Amino acid sequence: MTRYIIRRLLQSILVVFGVSVLVFVILFQTGDPAILMASPDATREEVDQLRHDLGFDRPIYVQYFEFASKAVRGDFGTSLRQGQPVFKLIRERMPATLKLALTAFVLSVVISIPVGIISATKRNSIWDNLVMGLALLGQSLPVFFLGVVLIFVFAGKLKWLPSYGQGDGSMVSTIKHLILPSITLATFSLARSARLVRSSLLEVLGLDFVRTARSKGLTESAVTYRHALKNALIPVITIFGLEFGTLLGGAVITETVFSWPGIGRMIILAIQQRDFPVVVGAVTVVAVIFVFLNLIVDLLYGVIDPRVRYG
Repeated sequence: MTRYIIRRLLQSILVVFGVSVLVFVILFQTGDPAILMASPDATREEVDQLRHDLGFDRPIYVQYFEFASKAVRGDFGTSLRQGQPVFKLIRERMPATLKLALTAFVLSVVISIPVGIISATKRNSIWDNLVMGLALLGQSLPVFFLGVVLIFVFAGKLKWLPSYGQGDGSMVSTIKHLILPSITLATFSLARSARLVRSSLLEVLGLDFVRTARSKGLTESAVTYRHALKNALIPVITIFGLEFGTLLGGAVITETVFSWPGIGRMIILAIQQRDFPVVVGAVTVVAVIFVFLNLIVDLLYGVIDPRVRYG
């Protein structure tokens, strides 16, 4: 077990390293931030001096090594636009993103499991066809399109809910502002999880131990919920653990559509402004969170399923 944890930690470090290098290299291909930050009437010499002051005239590997050496100590540099430490900006925006992602995650889990169970136990019925049709639709709709439609209907036409921001800080206001973006963010995850629950439960219901339980005279409800469901949820729980990390990353588009003041919207604005330290720092932090969740899921899988053994 210890060797497995060490091996997974090393793999996780390599993943985070690869993500940071990839983002660093791609950003350098998008344009020169010195040109964007200089005044419109700046001379060539002034732009070159600004580029030198910012350190962008050095080789890319030198800049990355300096970034990485500071990042391991929690220092992601200073925002080129706001002049504040990047980690401070991330810390200020992270609660909003976590709030949105956690709400979407709870919606996905609470709805997808019973929906998937109903679909599996009523296979080929009108309910099964309806649920799977809606799940397919949920996976097909682009997030930005769904968000705009919800804003148009519930904020524009009906005027039931606000369309942007996270409110004035009160619980009622926060809940109202959370409804539309959390539904938008959760839809794809909910649809995929419901289909997974259905397929996993159908597979387990066809196994020998389930037929044995039926032969003992147990009711179909007892067979499903006391025997089949526990085994069917093993792969589903694994996916749920990864879904939260996926929702954190997927919040980029949702936060932009709803002007939600989280990490995702900050990344989009930083990309538009060529604020390299903010983009690299925020993406690296999200990657670390995702990799950490992945590691936790891998370790918990052995606890959930006794058949799994770590070599």
